[in-house]
Amino acid sequence: MPGSKYENSFDQDDEILRQNNYEQTKLIGNGSHGFVYKGRDLTNNGATVALKRIVIPSTDEGIPISTLREIAMLKQLDGHEHPHIVRLLDVCHGQMLEKEKSLAMFLVFEHIDQDLAKYIERCPPPGFSESKIRDLMYQILSGVDFLHSHRVIHRDLKPQNILVSNDGRVKLTDFGLAKTYDYEMRLTTVVVTLWYRSPEIILALPYASSVDIWSCGCIMGELYKRSPFFCGTSEGDQLHKIFKIIGTPPENEWPENSSLMYSSFEQHQKLPLQRVLPEISELGKDLLERMIVFSPKQRISAMNALQHDFFMQSVNDEVNVSK
Repeated sequence: MPGSKYENSFDQDDEILRQNNYEQTKLIGNGSHGFVYKGRDLTNNGATVALKRIVIPSTDEGIPISTLREIAMLKQLDGHEHPHIVRLLDVCHGQMLEKEKSLAMFLVFEHIDQDLAKYIERCPPPGFSESKIRDLMYQILSGVDFLHSHRVIHRDLKPQNILVSNDGRVKLTDFGLAKTYDYEMRLTTVVVTLWYRSPEIILALPYASSVDIWSCGCIMGELYKRSPFFCGTSEGDQLHKIFKIIGTPPENEWPENSSLMYSSFEQHQKLPLQRVLPEISELGKDLLERMIVFSPKQRISAMNALQHDFFMQSVNDEVNVSK
């Protein structure tokens, strides 16, 4: 629409990118933290990049110090060039938007073919082999372990935030800046799904890195089912769906000061995972059960998960084949 706010914003974005030798080609995503465009790096033979547009609320002092810290952290992580973390290539600063008291900014990332949600959607029947699930989960957990070893909690792991190349290489994205835009996450209920949130987040309790392990468990279950593992429509319904599979915890394990009352939930016995995921092996079942545990303190760590026999099985298979 000519003269619209959107068109003016688009023109301003275009100018910011041109000044930094980038060009946006099309919108490829609209997440809770901003728009993502496919673009070109005009200084690198037109190499394809992903351009993530974010708007940062300003203060009288300018950009909030928390935002500067988060960007510094992203750059620091990028210095390690971890194979399962998406590369941050550049940061493009815009001008202050006076009417909105905010600053437009672009984060320039390497471009990956698709996210895990699309990868799952495109998987033909009968679904992924367990060896493929093992490979994908090992890469995901490797990225999570790297983040946790640097004291970074992703907090929003889901298939849309996991990128997969056409040859099956996995990279985590959309981490770090989630803290800065947390207020938006509470408002955009349609975008930020409940389905991968751990019980302690749903119950508005303090949390630590184990929230990411819960999300990994949900993703692992989805790789077997090719549909979301727990798909509630509200906080209460989400916990109800969870308890129908893992069992309702005993009342003495229910945390104090939680946002929902224990008496709100029916009593469920733990359901055998093979009934929900018929294709899962005993080792896969054991690992998944160690990730989707109600008590965060009892969940397996990413480092220990990587050493689980589920992953050792592929190493043993390769040894046997070579013999």
